Amino acid sequence: MTLDDLRVFVAVCRAGSLSAVARELGCTQSAVSQHVKRLERETGVALLERQPRGVVPTRAGRILEEAAAEGISGLDLAVRRLRDLGSGEHGYVRVATGATTVRHFMSDAVVAFRRRYPEVNLEFRTVSSGRGSFDALADGTLDLAWITLGPPVRGIEQRAVVELPWVLAVRRDDPLAGREGVDAADLAGLRVIRLPPNSASAAHLEAACAEAGVRFAYDTSVADWDTALLLAELGVGRAVVPAFPGLEQAGDGTLRLLPLPGLRPLPVGWAVRRWDALGPAARAFADTVVRHRRGQRAIARVPASTARTALPPPPRSPEGPPPGAASSTG
Repeated sequence: MTLDDLRVFVAVCRAGSLSAVARELGCTQSAVSQHVKRLERETGVALLERQPRGVVPTRAGRILEEAAAEGISGLDLAVRRLRDLGSGEHGYVRVATGATTVRHFMSDAVVAFRRRYPEVNLEFRTVSSGRGSFDALADGTLDLAWITLGPPVRGIEQRAVVELPWVLAVRRDDPLAGREGVDAADLAGLRVIRLPPNSASAAHLEAACAEAGVRFAYDTSVADWDTALLLAELGVGRAVVPAFPGLEQAGDGTLRLLPLPGLRPLPVGWAVRRWDALGPAARAFADTVVRHRRGQRAIARVPASTARTALPPPPRSPEGPPPGAASSTG
């Protein structure tokens, strides 16, 4: 068996389709199938089960997929480190974020990090779901992912950084705008703007409401928190959103933000494949973000055991605009 055989097999298991992987690789479905057949001949067991709508790994296939994914990720990390050593670069950090994460959670940390480590390349990729972030972490294409924390995920470590209280956003001419806060009981039956239905933040909000015995009615659905706030500011509806950093400065006074102390706060933070497998640059960036978020009710830090291999102290430079610019799609 070859490394290419294993890469293709892992891709097929995750996509659930030979044809989808063939399209991604720019080859024929027969060529993808040959990789799988070679592995089956080598192992002597069936690795995939054909179904009407694709393929799924057999029990033996799941064992091989897990081991292959772990091994490939380790090899890719080693190759990246060897290239850094050979080229004399200081490394790079690849981060998965949501559409507005960099603006609200990382802007000050990015500036501080770039000033301190100007030779480190920062790359931000917008990922639309937690599942997509976990897959990218697992296959080694990303180092860190900023997520809404949820249930444990096999092969992924999650670390909470801050807990965000919920607020009700209304226009200043709304009947509720004069209140200092809103009790959970007053939310029952309230019509609000719906957060992205498949997002972890929406799932957490629904669970927190269920604990408080609250059920919302929805008229409008949005793709992110900023859009929900904009619609509330325009008077299209009311929005329940987490009180993310910088929210208190949102708008021109048209918007009122009413605390919802009866709802369990939203935990957000880092996800990685393994903390002890992070390179020094990625660990330093993760810890920089944590330090800058301490004011937002920080509840955890990157474990001390993962920060022992630090980047060497950079040469001192005068204060000024950060050299270079971090690439970002968020």
